[in-house]
Parts: sequence; structure tokens; C-alpha cells
Amino acid sequence: MKKLKMVTTVLLVSLALILSACGTSKTSGDGEKKTLRVVTDAAYAPFEYQDKGEVVGFDIDFVKAVAKEAGYPVKVENVGWDPVFIEIEGNTADIAISAITITPKRQQTYDFTVPYFLSKNEILVPKGSSIKSAKDLEGKKIAVQNGTTGQEAVEKLFGENNDKLKKFENNNLAILELKKGGVDAVVADNTVVETYVKNNPKDDFVVIEDDGTFEKEFYGLLLPKGSKLKADLDKAVNKLLDNGTYEKLYEKWFKIKPDIKILKEQQ
Repeated sequence: MKKLKMVTTVLLVSLALILSACGTSKTSGDGEKKTLRVVTDAAYAPFEYQDKGEVVGFDIDFVKAVAKEAGYPVKVENVGWDPVFIEIEGNTADIAISAITITPKRQQTYDFTVPYFLSKNEILVPKGSSIKSAKDLEGKKIAVQNGTTGQEAVEKLFGENNDKLKKFENNNLAILELKKGGVDAVVADNTVVETYVKNNPKDDFVVIEDDGTFEKEFYGLLLPKGSKLKADLDKAVNKLLDNGTYEKLYEKWFKIKPDIKILKEQQ
């Protein structure tokens, strides 16, 4: 599988070089800025999801606002979680936005803009569950989305080879497994599990917080390493944080005010 991934990446890089030779500069031939290709995994409500064939969500509204502030038109495409990273690493997409946490490991391969969202992992369980904290997950079957910080958090607690950990392509499938009784809990970003509980009261799920175990996380726009867009996008993100646009989008999707001060402190 590693060899296959390497071949795929090489092909994508080659394609990117061809596209670059064909005129993928910051401006088009008539002097206008090029349309940026934005990729996402539209299975992560309320950040990005599909509604009547259209990709919508907080992240989508936000990236469009950032691009507009920076003076770029955008085209958003749903490609899936793993392809998001392949596309950016291979320079076949300009930006990825999909509730992507900024981590030191990812920063070795990609660039990020300044943070735009504060998050943390939480635990989703059925009402009446004996699980009241992260330590209670020991010995329990746990579902996570593969390749996320939720997976990393559980592996940090109970080991990478934990045979009780079940990995899924997206959180929708992880939660479905909980509904079926195939696992005892789901670990995922707080906004995702809280929104699910709010929108699906008949499932009788509850959210368990454990701030002592799960650290704060920050999302950023994912960019190819060395992207020339970073300066423009950083400036645009800060402008939205300062002029009230970010707060309006946040309140639209989450019905509460954001902590803009903590986002600024991370820069």
C-alpha cells in the first residue's frame, strides 16, 4: 500500500508540473486572479456536507469569504478525506478545508494558514452508558474517523495496536456503527458530535467532555508546502476575524459567539 501511495503521489506531482507549465499562475492571461480549486470531504456536518447536491457548511462559507477578501474566485469540490491530503501534497488543488487540525506532523508536509477554529475531541455514547470520561473507554469498542486527531487521541491513550479501535472513512459511518451497537463510543470533534445529538434526539445519545484528557485543537486552511497563497490568505483570515464577518458566520452555523481572542493568541 505504501508503494501504491508513492506512485499515486508521483503521478499527481507530475500532473501538477504539467498544469503549472500551462499557466496556473496567480493571475490569468487577462490579469485577473485565477480561480482557486478548493477540496473538501463533505461528510462532516456542520462544517461541510451535501445538501441537494451542493456542498455547504461553515467551512464552505468561510473559505469563500476568505477567498473573496483575498480577491480570488473559488471552485469547491468534494473529494473525500484521504484524497484531500493527496491533492494538496501533489499540488493539484490550491486549498483544502475540512475541519483539518494543525499538527506538527502535518506541518512537515503541508503549510497551514493562521488558525480559524478552536476545537477539541469529545465522546459520544448512548444515554445510560457507564462511560463518563476518557479513562472509562479502556477495554471498550471505540469508533473514530481514520486519519483524524480523534484516532490519534485514542491511540495515545490505549496504543496504536488497540484491537478495540474501529476506524471508519468518515464520522457518519462511525456514528452509524454506534447506532447499530457495534461500538460503545465514538470519539470525534466536539462540534460534530454536539450537532448530531442536537439534530437527532431520538437516538438518545449524549456527549461526554474530558478537558483534562483531550487538548484544544485549532483548524487551518491546508496548503501545499511553500504555497505563495499563504500570505494573502493569512491576511484575509485576520481581516474576517477583525471586521465581524467571521463572527456572523460562526453564529449562523453554531448559534453562539466564537472566541476570537484565543484564535489570535495562536498566531
